[in-house]
Amino acid sequence: MNNLNIRRASIDDVPLCLDIYNYEVVNSVATLDLEARTLQEWQEWFGAHQTSEHCIFVGLMDDVVVGYASLSPYRTKDAFKSTVELSIYIHQEYRGKGIASKLMAHILEHAKETETLHTVVSVITAGNAASTALHERFGFTYCGLTPQVGFKHGKYQDTETYALLV
Repeated sequence: MNNLNIRRASIDDVPLCLDIYNYEVVNSVATLDLEARTLQEWQEWFGAHQTSEHCIFVGLMDDVVVGYASLSPYRTKDAFKSTVELSIYIHQEYRGKGIASKLMAHILEHAKETETLHTVVSVITAGNAASTALHERFGFTYCGLTPQVGFKHGKYQDTETYALLV
């Protein structure tokens, strides 16, 4: 694999991250969004991820964004401020090259170094074996199944929740 460079996302990375995400909206159940997101929505998403707790890292190969990892608010109640929700998306042409593992290691190291964070949560659409294996490799605890919580691609989808104390 070519060298993967990981850095904080910049506003210029937003269109490429959006392309990666919208591919999953249309072609998979990795996200349960039903409609592609707009550039304006994702510029706002980027703006909301400019703190230590809520951030985005991009993985680049040959100066092209091939994946990203983000930490987002888990819930809006103040009691949940020390918990974040992790998302990782990899461009479909770059899967199976270890990019998700490198992004995971990087963003978890960031979370561990951020004193205000205590728990990282991931909500995965059930059946995503690659994502499940990734989380298990990094020591996440399986917390449970939420059955038939979303409807996409003509059927009800379950989600699985994983958590890691940092």
